[in-house]
Amino acid sequence: MNFSKKFQVTPGRIIRLSDFDPKFTGNHKKKKSAIPETEKLEHQMDKLQYSLYAENKRSLLIILQGLDASGKDGVVWNVIDAMNPQGCRVVSFKEPTVKELSHNFLWRIRRQAPKNGEIVIFDRSQYEDVLVARVHNLVPEEVWTGRYELINNFEKQLIASGTHILKFFLHISKKEQLCRFKQRLKDPVRRWKISEADYTEREYWADYEVAYEDALSKCNTGDAPWYIIPSDHKWFRDLAISQIIVDAMKKLDIQIPEPTTDIADIRKKYHQAADKKKKSGVRSGNK
Repeated sequence: MNFSKKFQVTPGRIIRLSDFDPKFTGNHKKKKSAIPETEKLEHQMDKLQYSLYAENKRSLLIILQGLDASGKDGVVWNVIDAMNPQGCRVVSFKEPTVKELSHNFLWRIRRQAPKNGEIVIFDRSQYEDVLVARVHNLVPEEVWTGRYELINNFEKQLIASGTHILKFFLHISKKEQLCRFKQRLKDPVRRWKISEADYTEREYWADYEVAYEDALSKCNTGDAPWYIIPSDHKWFRDLAISQIIVDAMKKLDIQIPEPTTDIADIRKKYHQAADKKKKSGVRSGNK
């Protein structure tokens, strides 16, 4: 199944999240059947990322958005982990600092944009300023409504500078979110991630859905599309995102640059001479 086509939001479409099934798993019914394909994609991703780093002409920005426990950290661990950290960076946007609040909302985002040859993953992003800011009335309505156009212009500028953008909304059901909260409470290693705020935020579930629907509808272009990823099943989420990343990077037709030195001369000076010396030593030892 082509997940790029299946989950990409068509530009101009008005999104209603109720139209998308967070439990969808396509042709795979169990995690076991998806593992070989996921591992193959991760291997391809590793090679493509190396090529992008070597080419050093373009970059990739991966944006992860979703409600609490939708799996943003899981994608970083299970998918992005396939890449070499030398050319890959994860940025997590928390509550803005006093310094960040003294600037335009895009200031802290722009500073973390990828450079040539780099892949950057945003764990939350500029979209928080039309989500949390909207739901909790942190700024007036006339402020956050004007941010959609600013975000679109910002992404357009990134694309013009050679950055390819992939935006993933991790679609999770309210029931599955509560289940994952319970699992965290039982797990001593992950208890630190849970807080009372996680539960109180559930009271705003419907408000967040409306806010996401507007963001997915208004900030969705052909060059920077949204992908709505069914995320109730972690293994399928990882499979779908891996395939979309690999497909997108293949379309970039990344070219590893030619060497800047004379390879034949290097071989002649350092390898052929050493090989002759080694062979000569072997013959001498046989006499």
